[in-house]
Amino acid sequence: MDKRTILAFALSFIVLVGWSLFFGPKQEQTPTGRDVPSGQAPKGSFETQKAPPLSHPAQLPGTKEIPVEAIPRPDEKEIEIDTPLYRAIFSNVGPTIRSFKLKNYRQTTDPDSPLVDLVNFEKEMGDFLLFTFDNHSAGKKGETVFQVDRDFIKVGPESSPQNIVFRAETKDGLSMTQTFRFYPDRYQIDLNVDVTNRSAEPVEGAFRANLRAMPPHDKGGYYAYVGFAVLLNKELEEVEVEDPSDEQTVRGQMGWVAYEDNFFMSAIVPDVPSKGVFTGRHLSSGILEGTYLLPPVSINPSELKSLRYELYLGPRDLGILKKFGRDLDQAINFGWTDIIAKPLLYLLRFFDEYVHNYGVSIILLTILVKALFWPLTHKSYKSMKEMQKLQPRMTKLREKYKGDKQKLNQEMMALYKTYKVNPMGGCLPMVIQIPVFFALFRVLGGCIELRHAPFALWINDLSAPDRLFHFPFQIPFMAPPYGIPILTLLMGASMFLQQKMTPTPADPMQAKIMMFLPIIFTFMFINFPSGLVLYWLINNLLSIGQQYRIYKKPA
Repeated sequence: MDKRTILAFALSFIVLVGWSLFFGPKQEQTPTGRDVPSGQAPKGSFETQKAPPLSHPAQLPGTKEIPVEAIPRPDEKEIEIDTPLYRAIFSNVGPTIRSFKLKNYRQTTDPDSPLVDLVNFEKEMGDFLLFTFDNHSAGKKGETVFQVDRDFIKVGPESSPQNIVFRAETKDGLSMTQTFRFYPDRYQIDLNVDVTNRSAEPVEGAFRANLRAMPPHDKGGYYAYVGFAVLLNKELEEVEVEDPSDEQTVRGQMGWVAYEDNFFMSAIVPDVPSKGVFTGRHLSSGILEGTYLLPPVSINPSELKSLRYELYLGPRDLGILKKFGRDLDQAINFGWTDIIAKPLLYLLRFFDEYVHNYGVSIILLTILVKALFWPLTHKSYKSMKEMQKLQPRMTKLREKYKGDKQKLNQEMMALYKTYKVNPMGGCLPMVIQIPVFFALFRVLGGCIELRHAPFALWINDLSAPDRLFHFPFQIPFMAPPYGIPILTLLMGASMFLQQKMTPTPADPMQAKIMMFLPIIFTFMFINFPSGLVLYWLINNLLSIGQQYRIYKKPA
């Protein structure tokens, strides 16, 4: 009974991991909430006031005024924004962002490789970010040419925040001003959108934000979500549009909308959470497009409507997102293990603050987790040792009552009672540890802290599979790059040694299956991130030491 239960848990683990990796469950999207009544805006969503004279547009502090003289339509102008954290290229057409390169992150482990650019597609494929007031007037959105008050912005480490102002007037009498503010020490960008009605008639429309991205071919991590996400009614909602022509719409109170991949994200955060509509689409070009539409509003003649956003363009780093606020840290979600996984991630970061090596931090975290569960595993191994002593008697009972299962079970229970052995004593302590293992699996399988983080020797990226040497030919079951997975082979060898130390099941078929488990696990782990393999290897070595201590101890 004991061995069958262990076998069942082992096989269940394989099924769970395999299913999660290859057939991960899809979250069905259904529109929630109610449609926002036309012409009504939630309290606090917009600022309404009489429009100031044209020579004094609404400004953030420190903004340079733009002259109002009528000038010919200029050609597209690109404006460089340089801060300690990123280098961005803005365009006055839209206005939009043509490039957003993160200075602290490179595309590969090569120190000379290009910086990560959040705008990963050509401008002919659309605008990365676009904020408009949609009043269904003629003309394509995003083609408006704005006047801009600056050609270059340099924000030094000790500089105060810097502003740039874009301003344009449309043929239907609307005047729009977009003011961006950049900080020296944040991935946050403040945005103020002012729309003034210069016509003689009221104008109906809605503030719209568009976000586009090209999803990567390789997600880059296990359990990684790539796509749109929204904070809907204070809960994280993933808006999946995987296939071309897919479209999903959600409605409700939105705290933020974002596109995220395994390591980075681009988020639009309204100043005041309000009801709205978000639609995600998968275009035929492969681009993902998200549209965030706020409730319709009416702007009277000479009236100004203002809307404030905060933009986040940077890494999916739990500490940075927590500091940003607005519940943006909910974008990092570890599923049903979240309540366990996030404290483990904080512990991992805590260790790294002192040792400055995430590989060593993983070892320390593994030792800590093993120490916490030491009494449970000790009890488990001790119970298995006691069961091993009863194996000869159990074998005789099976032979004696092989034709009477009911009598066999009765005699077995009597045997357990006589020797005070719990047949489930070896399994239950292991079951308690399963949620912690899966939490570590989620954390080590895709946190940005391990991206391009070196450990030692040939392991220079704990978020990638370990490969010693690189071969120009393919290897079965192995994802590129192709090489010798030394760490994975060591992990498989440690599992084999641990299996040899474990009491052999009485059933020969079960024994053979259990001996095959190290081989199965080795093939499963061959493409896992090396940080996860390192955890499993260290955990196995600690378990071997614990088993050796118990099994060699005299009864």
